[in-house]
Amino acid sequence: MADEWRRVIAALANPDLRLTWARLVLGAGEADATAGLSPARRRKVLDGLRGAGLVDESFAPRATVFAEALAAAPVPVQPKGPERFLRDGRITQYPASQSERAELLALVASRAFGSSEVLDEREVNERLARFHDDVAVLRRYLVDFGLLVRTRSGSSYALADESVE
Repeated sequence: MADEWRRVIAALANPDLRLTWARLVLGAGEADATAGLSPARRRKVLDGLRGAGLVDESFAPRATVFAEALAAAPVPVQPKGPERFLRDGRITQYPASQSERAELLALVASRAFGSSEVLDEREVNERLARFHDDVAVLRRYLVDFGLLVRTRSGSSYALADESVE
């Protein structure tokens, strides 16, 4: 089960469960490990440790519980292509490879601008701020890579494949 680790962490976040489990791991018997707990609390603590898989039916600590929880956790999917340079949709670093940088910039351009839009510099900067704090560098890269062009008047920008007046 992918969320098995949550039960383990939740159990260990409880001070009584954590102390009892630690005592059991260090070799204490069930009675010594639960010393100081009322009978009702003792039952709840032991049930909690069993339910989390930290101990077996005889209250012996299970050495494999952490390995099992890790094995059950899903392996994060590593992004491929230009997506690997983004985290939460923002550029974390610019690729050193010119071809990879071109792919990343093309992705940004496709997400930031519509095909028939002509935007002034302020609007371009607002759109690019979603992707990187240094919008001037990002805008310059988009222009340098031929993805974004200035209008003839020099006051606006559009995607390069659009006819610009």
